[in-house]
Amino acid sequence: MTDSDIQDDVSLYANLFGFLGFPLSRDPVGAAADVAVLGVPYDMGTTGRAGTRSGPAAIRQASGNIRWEQARWPWSYALKQTIQGIDCGDLVFAPGDIPGFAQALEKRATEILRSGKTLLSFGGDHFITLPLLRAHHGVYGELALIHFDAHTDTYAQGSAFDHGTMFHQAPAAGLVDPGCSVQVGIRTEYDPGSHPFQVLDADWVHNHGVAATVAAIGERVGERKAYLTFDIDCL
Repeated sequence: MTDSDIQDDVSLYANLFGFLGFPLSRDPVGAAADVAVLGVPYDMGTTGRAGTRSGPAAIRQASGNIRWEQARWPWSYALKQTIQGIDCGDLVFAPGDIPGFAQALEKRATEILRSGKTLLSFGGDHFITLPLLRAHHGVYGELALIHFDAHTDTYAQGSAFDHGTMFHQAPAAGLVDPGCSVQVGIRTEYDPGSHPFQVLDADWVHNHGVAATVAAIGERVGERKAYLTFDIDCL
């Protein structure tokens, strides 16, 4: 069996090493690709149930359900004909060393971004967004934030390594500009009078629909470079 045989395998369960069947690469900086996938199996920042460290492996496994389809309705093109992707595997870090983890993730992400690739990262709890934002800011400057979540994650109380404080810390550090950022799907408490971000809460999205939500996001962000993050509890 050759590398091509593995990449072209359309089985729903076999040879699921890379996301969507993307080839694995231990040299994401030197590899020829538009998009690099990086798994971040970390859940030491969560205040609830652990287990999101298994997220990257689970996402890759689930991607086998769609990798065999050449096009996804209603689009008429095949993803692999549009972009060239690689899977870099998972970030390596020392268990229990949270500051070391954050530094390792920022460093790895920066290396990939500086090679000209778009980075697609799979967590992991939502704290991973903060070192990823630092990496993107280092390459692109201040960003707009497009944040899908049930929670705003702008809480001032909590650890610097908490999965609910990242978007309190990020504007304070100049990583993101709340004035062109938006949080979508929020269905938990926040103070509209002092909240720095525009919020399209769950009721608003439900009542207005997908097209209006997309239009509102585009109007808010404009032409700014944006960081997109999705927390699974937005569902």
